Amino acid sequence: MGRKEMTRMDALKAVIASLEAELAALKSFDIDALAAATAEKEGSIGALAARNDNPLSAEERALVEQAARLNETARVYVNLMSANVKQRLETLTGIKPVAYAPARAVA
Repeated sequence: MGRKEMTRMDALKAVIASLEAELAALKSFDIDALAAATAEKEGSIGALAARNDNPLSAEERALVEQAARLNETARVYVNLMSANVKQRLETLTGIKPVAYAPARAVA
C-alpha cells in the first residue's frame, strides 16, 4: 500500500509544526530535538516544493506568512544566542576578534 501524497496545505502545516518544534528545541538547548525538527522541516519543504503547481489560496498564503514569521523568530533567536556566546568568550578570554578589514595594499 503506497504512502498518501502530501497536499500543499498538509505540507505548510507540517512546516509550521516543525518550525515550532525547532523554536522549542532552541529554547531548551535540546540538540537532538533540534536536529529532528530541522530534518522534518526540510522534508516538508521538499514536499511543498513538489506541490508548487498553481497559485496559493488565501488560506495557504496565510500559512506561508505564519511560517515566515516563525522562521524569522528562529533566525533572531539563533543570532541572539550566537552574540551571547561571542560576548561570553570575549569576557572569559579577554580577546576581542578583529572586525573584517580589507587587506591593505603594500607599496
